[in-house]
Amino acid sequence: MSSPPRRLPARGLARLLHQLASIAVALVFFVPLLWVAGFSLRQTGLPPPTTIEWLPRPLVWSNYARLFQIVPLGWYILNSLMVVALAVPATLVVASWAGFAMAQLPERARRRLSALAILLLMVPMASLWLTRYVLFTYLGLIDTIWPLIAPALMGSSPFFVLLFYWTFRRIPSELFESARLDGAGALTIWAKIAMPLARPTIVVVTVLAFSLYWSDYVSPLLYLKSESRYTLPVGLALLQQMDRTSWPLLMAGAVVITAPVVLLFLLVQRYFWPEGRQGGLSGR
Repeated sequence: MSSPPRRLPARGLARLLHQLASIAVALVFFVPLLWVAGFSLRQTGLPPPTTIEWLPRPLVWSNYARLFQIVPLGWYILNSLMVVALAVPATLVVASWAGFAMAQLPERARRRLSALAILLLMVPMASLWLTRYVLFTYLGLIDTIWPLIAPALMGSSPFFVLLFYWTFRRIPSELFESARLDGAGALTIWAKIAMPLARPTIVVVTVLAFSLYWSDYVSPLLYLKSESRYTLPVGLALLQQMDRTSWPLLMAGAVVITAPVVLLFLLVQRYFWPEGRQGGLSGR
């Protein structure tokens, strides 16, 4: 007599369902990217396909070269890289300083500042555009790179400050106290103890800040007047205005602006998993 089939353990079933759900969510984000990449290689001038065309025939790789011929895309990419190179490190330093300072305050003060940060997150960005424009005009910074990176000097977003604050609160306070007893100052403790143990948070904030400044469209449109100072999002908007019907070229531009963010995430994605976050807090 054959033995009854073995049942999958509850923990194994939960893990399988979790993996299937993760794959489904990944496909939701990956399939549109794949379609955009395929459409960017389609021949220009043809009518839109009646069905989804994942891999067009023939593959027109010259669409990407035409982007740089129609608009000075290389110059716009360099401008965006300059903004990112200045804004991301400034964001990491200022946001981590603010989060570290909050973590050292008494409980009552921490709660008040956390509530204030959450309230600031609810403020619409559109309500700040006029005030910032008037301020930068008064300072003579219009049509320069500085209005684009000015938010980084305040941590870019209260969310980044909260991320560092929650991370530093998980570090045992005995580490900080022992360093103070050894004569270490606040900056030394921040640089030698707090930041090395917050590597996963540093990676997360780096990816989010990079995406924020790399894809920022409104700020360059508001504060830049010279075409030579435009960043990549504004350059792609100019491309769309020049030819609204050439969808392969527009999709090629979308690939150019999306690829760096996707590649950066793939390089550091292990830090987004629980194992990577725990490894950072344990010093590995």
